[in-house]
Amino acid sequence: MYVSRIFSPFRLLQISIKPILFLLSYSWGVVYLYSCIGLGWLKIPWVPISLIGIAVSFYVGFKNKAAYDRTWEARKIWGGIVNSSRSWGIMVNGFVTDEFLKQDVLNFEIEEVRRRLIYRQIAWLYRLKRQLRILKPWEHNKYVNRRYREYINELFPNQDESIEIERFLINDDVERILKSANGCSQILYCQSEDLKKIKQLGLVDSFRHVEMQKMLTEFFTLQGKCERIKNFPLPRQYASSSVYFVYIFILLLPMGLLSVFSNTNLNEYMIWGVVPFTTLVGWVFWMMERVGDYAENPFENLAFDIPMTSLVRTIEIDLREMLNEMDIPKPILSKDDFIV
Repeated sequence: MYVSRIFSPFRLLQISIKPILFLLSYSWGVVYLYSCIGLGWLKIPWVPISLIGIAVSFYVGFKNKAAYDRTWEARKIWGGIVNSSRSWGIMVNGFVTDEFLKQDVLNFEIEEVRRRLIYRQIAWLYRLKRQLRILKPWEHNKYVNRRYREYINELFPNQDESIEIERFLINDDVERILKSANGCSQILYCQSEDLKKIKQLGLVDSFRHVEMQKMLTEFFTLQGKCERIKNFPLPRQYASSSVYFVYIFILLLPMGLLSVFSNTNLNEYMIWGVVPFTTLVGWVFWMMERVGDYAENPFENLAFDIPMTSLVRTIEIDLREMLNEMDIPKPILSKDDFIV
């Protein structure tokens, strides 16, 4: 996620230099054909072009609103994950006690049970983050996006998926989760099975067991909400039509501007004003389309997505501090105006 207060003009130029060059060359070609070659039929009345522009702006606005809603919903879901994970840590520390013991259990064994339940939750977070970043066919995987991901991986080196979770799980669980179709669901299932055993030992009573199972259900709900956004794209008929409409408007734009700048009351060289104004207006519409396009998929690890890695690290720090551990990792800080 980009975290600087103002998006750098240099970065903006980097991502839009190709359309700017296209708009400059295309509009220059239209003016050249009209004024130097004499293709007068290229001039189109401005009124229909302006009507098309108004319709396109409304449509792009609708698409951008829908795309932003997906990103904002994803952020709210991860806010719920943060809060629920902290609540889980409090529950584990407060509910898992020797108050209802049915057999002798040493204090260090209770601490180990707490540690196991909290560590498994941290593993779920890391696994969920990784599963959500698996690219779908409709997500961005062109050369420029692959290059950006490589750049991000250089700033924030990514661990192997097995190393990422084996710190928090026993070896048998790691192998099982890596082989499963949905490792996150398997982790929560292991939590549920563990809670059943803990209840049988008397480390929690029936009421506390029910409350902790409710929290696992909440994790399943939050996971399902993330998967809904990840696995169901913004309907492609809306997304694709927006692209086509913007390109149609851009292609017609210099022809409509010809009727404005070819006015006989203006200097004959004013006709070349079509070039900069086409470039400026066309760039604005192109940027509106691109902003919405990159807001559609908030989990693909690009510049404006949800910073799941830093959120997971924040939760990990909170949960491990609840265990009174000393070897706590540092928060992930932004680098070069980005955070993941």
